[in-house]
Amino acid sequence: MNLENLDNLLKEEKPFRRQQVMRAIFRELITNWDEATNLSLQLREKIKDTCSLDINSRIFESKDKNTIKALITLQDGKQIETVLMLHTGNRSTVCVSSQVGCPIGCLFCATGKMGFFRDLTVYEILEQVLFFARYLKSKGDKQITNIVFMGMGEPFLNYDNVLSAVRIINNGHCFNIGSRKISISTSGIIEGIEKMANEDMQVNLSISLHAPNNALREAIMPINSKYSIEKLIGAVDAYIDKTSRKVMYEYVMLKGVNDTLECAEELVRLFRKKSLCMINLIIYNPTGDFEPSDDETVKGFKNFLETHGLFVTQRYEFGQAINAACGQLASSRIKK
Repeated sequence: MNLENLDNLLKEEKPFRRQQVMRAIFRELITNWDEATNLSLQLREKIKDTCSLDINSRIFESKDKNTIKALITLQDGKQIETVLMLHTGNRSTVCVSSQVGCPIGCLFCATGKMGFFRDLTVYEILEQVLFFARYLKSKGDKQITNIVFMGMGEPFLNYDNVLSAVRIINNGHCFNIGSRKISISTSGIIEGIEKMANEDMQVNLSISLHAPNNALREAIMPINSKYSIEKLIGAVDAYIDKTSRKVMYEYVMLKGVNDTLECAEELVRLFRKKSLCMINLIIYNPTGDFEPSDDETVKGFKNFLETHGLFVTQRYEFGQAINAACGQLASSRIKK
C-alpha cells in the first residue's frame, strides 16, 4: 500500500474531500479506488496512479484460529508484523508495530535481536489496522474493538507518527475506535510519558517493567541504564497525578530470572501504596534464550502480590504455534 502521496494530492482539494477519502479508506474499507463513488472520476484517476490500496502480506493462523499474524512487506521491501487476537465475545484486538526493528535491545524480545532499521510512517502504522479491518469484514460483521501498540519497535521513539495514527484510529469518520480502547506500551521513554500526560485523549499507558530492581532490569533491558526504575516510576506517578488514569506495568515471567519470591517481595515494596497501578503478568512466548515460568510458579507469584494488596492481572501469550512473539517472523526472514 502506498498512501504517502495522498496528503500532497489533496492539498488543492476542498477540506471535505480529505474527509471523504479517509472515510472511504478507513471506514468503508475500499480495496479499489473505483469503489469510492462519492469522489469524482477525475480525482479517483488522479489518486489511483500514485496511491495503491493493495497490501502486500502473508497470513499465519494458529490452529484454533483465534490468533492471526500478518507479515506485511512495505514499499521499500522492509517487513513488519501485526497480530489479530480474537477473544471470547465480540472483542478483537490488533497488536500494532511502530518501527521496523527496535533500538531498545531487550534480551527476551525477538525484535530486539533484529536491530533497528527505521520508524514507520503514519500510513504504515494504519496499514496494519486496515489489513485486519478488511480481514474481519471478509469473515462477517465482526470489527476491531481494541488496539495495542505492543508490536515491533518503541512507540515513544516514533511519538509524532504514533499519536497521529492514534487520532485517525480514533476518528469517527475512520476506524472510530474509542481512545480508552487504545493502549500504548513503552519500555520507559520518560520524555514520551511526559508528552502523553498532556495529550487531549484518554489513551491507556502501559509500561514494560519486567524486573523489580535496577540490576536485573538493566541485565535484560539495557535501556534501564538511561531510565532507572526510580526515574521511570516517578514519571509515571506524575502522569497519574495529572491524568488520574490507571497505568499497567507489564511483567513477563521468565523462568529462574525474575519469577522468584524475592522478586515478588520487591514488586510489593515498589507498588504497595500505588492505587492506580496494576501489574500484568505475561506468560512468556519463547524466543530461544529464555523459558517461561511454570504454571505453579506463576500462580504462587500472582497470589503473593495479591495477598499483599497489589492489583494483578494475568495474560497468556497468543499463538505460540505461529511464532506470534513480536519479531519472530520478520527476524527469521532477515536471517534467510
